[in-house]
Amino acid sequence: QVQLVESGGGLVQAGGSLRLSCAASGRTFATYAVGWFRQAPGKEREFVAAISGSGILTRYTDSVKGRFAISRDNDKNMVYLQMNSLKPEDTAVYYCAADMRFLSRSFGDAWGQGTQVTVSS
Repeated sequence: QVQLVESGGGLVQAGGSLRLSCAASGRTFATYAVGWFRQAPGKEREFVAAISGSGILTRYTDSVKGRFAISRDNDKNMVYLQMNSLKPEDTAVYYCAADMRFLSRSFGDAWGQGTQVTVSS
């Protein structure tokens, strides 16, 4: 079983950047795909990006393509979400989650506690 802890959230002006980190425990971390999700107030949680266990495959929701980049360092048990050109509509609590399947829609194996990202206009 893997456990996840997010960090790196904060307040940033529109057009700025943030890098979120997801620290994982467990010796089998490299076997898990990791996804980032977000939930804004009053809205449903939505998928943002995912990366395969090896780091070779990535996928993104359309609204962040070209602005966000997901990466991982399996030696450090870390996954990152680099967020550039941030917009007020990116404001949300961001969660990382793990699943054995890269194409999973729910990423149900493990979830972190979330980190708040607020983008001011």
